[in-house]
Amino acid sequence: MSRVGKKPVTVANGIEVSVDGTVLVAKKGKEEKRLETHGRVEISIEGSEVTFAKVGETKESAAYWGTYRALFANIIEGLDKGFKKSLEINGVGYRAAVQGKTLNLQLGFSHPIDFPIPEGVEVTVEKNLIHLKGTDKQVIGQVAAEIRSFRPPEPYKGKGVKYTDETIIRKAGKSAS
Repeated sequence: MSRVGKKPVTVANGIEVSVDGTVLVAKKGKEEKRLETHGRVEISIEGSEVTFAKVGETKESAAYWGTYRALFANIIEGLDKGFKKSLEINGVGYRAAVQGKTLNLQLGFSHPIDFPIPEGVEVTVEKNLIHLKGTDKQVIGQVAAEIRSFRPPEPYKGKGVKYTDETIIRKAGKSAS
């Protein structure tokens, strides 16, 4: 039984929610987010709360029940507050800069890396920190993972790109004998 699916999603002020068949639509100003539920859950809107219910008693509908509720809660939180993720660059000569809709990274390779910034993601760089902001949690996490994958942190010197809240377990180097 899903404990997540039981909780109603409270919609913040200024966000309009509507159900169009199996598609749940949330709007705030010009921005609109859609969640397609494929008919595996039943959605009801009561005032400023959206509740989800299982359709049938199958394992599949129980799994989707909590999943769709969590995805919709993330949409509401993104429209209300937004999501942030920060990356830290460690290494001699490692740099980042934003030029238009491109993030330029110099990470110790023979060539610079030009990463195109997707729609809906705002990137700012200060010294050795890259800050990502946006309304879609999945996109922010995916962009952060792609940037980190260019030079993941290594355990010996700690050089590379890491999340600011990530701890790198350091290893001892070779011992001279």
